[in-house]
Parts: sequence; C-alpha cells; structure tokens
Amino acid sequence: MASTKQIEANRRNAQKSTGPKTPDGKAVAKQNARKHGILSQEVVACGFFAAESGRDFRELQDRFWQNLSPVGPMEEMLVDKIVTAYWRSRRAVMAESGEVALNVDGGQWRRSTWKSGQRKRFEASPGFAGETQLRQSVAGVDYLMETLKMASQSFEESGELTQDALDHVIKACGDVPWGISFMLTYLDDWRKNNPQGLEDGDLKARHRAIVLDYIKDQLTKCEQLRPFLEAREVAEESARQLADTLPSAEKLAKIQRYETTLERQLSRAMDQLERLQRRRQGEDVPPPVSMEVSHRL
Repeated sequence: MASTKQIEANRRNAQKSTGPKTPDGKAVAKQNARKHGILSQEVVACGFFAAESGRDFRELQDRFWQNLSPVGPMEEMLVDKIVTAYWRSRRAVMAESGEVALNVDGGQWRRSTWKSGQRKRFEASPGFAGETQLRQSVAGVDYLMETLKMASQSFEESGELTQDALDHVIKACGDVPWGISFMLTYLDDWRKNNPQGLEDGDLKARHRAIVLDYIKDQLTKCEQLRPFLEAREVAEESARQLADTLPSAEKLAKIQRYETTLERQLSRAMDQLERLQRRRQGEDVPPPVSMEVSHRL
C-alpha cells in the first residue's frame, strides 16, 4: 500500500503530464492518432466494392485521442483498441441496415415480378385461375374485364356470340357452376333451341339484349370490386415491406454475436484505460476482481 505522502507526490507529478495546454501543443497532440494507431488503421476495408472512408476513420481517431488524451504506449494501445471496436460496431450496424435493404427491396422485386407475370399465366393456361381466383386480384379482375369487353365487342360486330369468343371466355374463366362461362353457354344454347318458339328476328333481338345486359352487369361488378382489391394490395405490400425490415433469424443471430463480442472488447479496453489513467494521476487503484466459474456435475 502506498503511503499518504507517496499518493500526494504522485498526484503532484501527474499534474505535470496531463497533456498539452497551449494551442500549438494541442495541435501536435492531435496528430498522435496518425502517428500511432497503426493496428487500428488496418480495420478500414479497402475493397473495390466495399471501400470504407479512411478520412472518416482518421477523424474518429482524432476525436478519441483528444477526448481520452492517452499518455504512453499502453494507453495509446488501449485507445487504439477502443477506436477499432467502435469502428467495427459501426460496421455491424451498417451490415444490419444492408440486410434490411436487401430483404425489403428483394421482397418487393419478387412480388412485382410475380404480379407482372400474372397476365401471361392467365393466357397460357386454360382455366389456370378460374373466375373465382380472377376476382381475388387487380390483375385478375383486369384480365376478366378485358375478356368480357372482347366478348361484348365480338357480339356487337357479328350479331351473336361466336364460338371463338365463347371459347375464349371459357378459357379465361374456367368452368365454374353458374359462373360467366356457364351463363353465356346456357344463353347460347337457349338461342339455338328456341324453347319459346320465337320468330328469328325476335329471338336474335331478345338474345342480344339478354347477353349484353349480362356482360354489362358483370363489368359493373368488376369495376366496383377493383378499387377494393387495389387498396387491399397496397396495404398488403406495405405490411410485407414492414415485415421484411427484420433480417432472417440466421443473419440477425450472426450480427448480434458479432456485436456482443465487440461490446465486450470495448468495455474491457475502456475499463483498462480508466484504471491506467487513474493510477497515473496518483490514485490508489485496487486490482481488478476476477472470477473463474466452473461447472461440476
């Protein structure tokens, strides 16, 4: 144990080495981080695509050196460790931000690509979705409306629902009981069989009115449904993007392990530096308490 006189003498001596006082002295001390910190400078990534800013790192070194004012190689080494751990912690945060950006952007790109290919899937596969499924999305409703408009235009031009137009409707809508394909096929059979024995002109006029009114009614229902589907898809996309802001469990665990290691290194270096500086200033610093834990069965 140091005596009271020794402690007081150490404190008086420490007052003579507390760092530069004049502006010129401080300017010289500011360059210590550039003279030392050789190891920590290696932490700056210098890759072609992943290049970190050496200028930002030197500015960070300068701020730590001015704030902590290390004296001697031991304190300088600890400040070097603090700067390195802090810089790597910053990189861990950036890695997490990168994972979030990849998740959000990648998810949005995959969903938009899938939506843009819906029309081709509808056209390529007969009854791929069916009328019920077509009414579940904006793309499906748009495809259904285009099919109905084409059938209506064909009817207007030829005076009847041609077999090609009817086949196209069946291909798009599928074979749904009491659905659009079912009703148009039923009305076409009604015209051919003429169960009421109507004159040819009356039969065509009545058939035309019934078919066009039915198609118009279905188009109106689609137009009323579309805004609801559009709002739902916008809300769903926003929710999915929010969900994607959380990285995968594997990536998140990796980042958290990295951050935990750095936090321990930073805490240990700061504690050791504080003890050295307090001892240099004449304080009686007790030795650190260490504990070894073992598990026995």
